[in-house]
Amino acid sequence: MAEDTGTKPLAPRDLRVSDEEREHVIGVLQKAIGRGLLDLDEFTERTDVALAASTRGELNRVLADIPGLVNHELPMPDGAIRRTGPRLELTAKYSSLVRRGAWIVPPELVVRAKYGSTKLDFSEAQIGGSVVHVELDCKWGSVEVVIPEHASIDLNAITDLKYTSLHDRTGADGRAGSPRLVFSGRVHGGSLSIRYPRRGLRF
Repeated sequence: MAEDTGTKPLAPRDLRVSDEEREHVIGVLQKAIGRGLLDLDEFTERTDVALAASTRGELNRVLADIPGLVNHELPMPDGAIRRTGPRLELTAKYSSLVRRGAWIVPPELVVRAKYGSTKLDFSEAQIGGSVVHVELDCKWGSVEVVIPEHASIDLNAITDLKYTSLHDRTGADGRAGSPRLVFSGRVHGGSLSIRYPRRGLRF
């Protein structure tokens, strides 16, 4: 009979990191400076933390609040951003998912949310192209989308709505405009509303 040592497998966040992983994260921080997401003092402070990190959990902390620039090679918790190339995936479960301000929007965006509200404000976002494909996979929660006043939308590819109300308050579906937000996917058990920014208010 094998001897029970009483030890348990380490969680991914507790695994030790290599110098190569630390250097990769520092490169990600340098990109954040170039995009105005960090100032020089923040970069220096986070670089020191990255160089001193011994586990993946410690290394991930310096990237957790930087939209679109997390180290996708390391495991991230629910609600974190996972990005590979021009595709960005946002996930949340039993919690609210909110993106607003000058967040970075790639050509392809996937939103997976269950049992919580989702709010996507594109009005001040940094949108890299003239067309953005937004795939929705949302269940049992409201989805609110705010688009720039000069933008347009396409809702034709949303083919799976169940127990859901759809409200387009922009009238921009099918009209000319840039950027063009093309929505697809499904929304079950909630609501989907699309609107322009409210003047003088932040949502």
